[in-house]
This record gives sequence, structure tokens and C-alpha cells, in this order.
Amino acid sequence: MLLMLSEKGKYASATENRRFVWSEIIWPLILELNDVVFTLKQFQDRRDKICQQHNLSINVPSRGLASLQQKGIILKEGTIYSIHYKLIPYMRLRARCDYATAIREVRLK
Repeated sequence: MLLMLSEKGKYASATENRRFVWSEIIWPLILELNDVVFTLKQFQDRRDKICQQHNLSINVPSRGLASLQQKGIILKEGTIYSIHYKLIPYMRLRARCDYATAIREVRLK
């Protein structure tokens, strides 16, 4: 999955960034911590590791994190980030929760 230099429009690129950040950084971090919250430092450490593995600029995941916040999947309170409460059962079951599942769960009323 290559990001950044894409021939896609800006909305498709933003979605691609969100998908990447969710599947490669945030969800594995949540499962690793076995907690619904994480700090910016924990995110940055994982981001740096993933960016190095994929030879990416850190700007891509940073935009993805902000975009996930705008979508309501990630919530920020002070310096602590958390996942939306409807995603907690997936974490407890250690289930696979891809971006499509996350966005669908958050949007369900």
C-alpha cells in the first residue's frame, strides 16, 4: 500500500491515509497495549517504527491520526487518545477490526 504520491484525488488519499494509520499503527497498538487509550508518545513510537519499515514520511500517519479524530473513531482528551466506545468489544475479543468495520460501528446509532 503506497501512500503520498498518488494519482488519487485528495478525498481518496485521505481515506487511504486513515486506512493505513488504523490498520498499521492504531489498531495493532491498541491490541498490544490491551487498553482503549494510548498516549501521543506511544503513537509516535509505533508510527516511527512503521514509517521506517515502509520507508514513509511521518507526515502521512500524522494526517491520518487527525483525520481519524475528525471521523470520530479516535477521541482526544488532553494528551490521551482513545478509541470510540463501540470499538471496545473488538479490543476485548482481540478481534480484527479494519477501518471499514470501525467507521461502520462509529456511524451506527
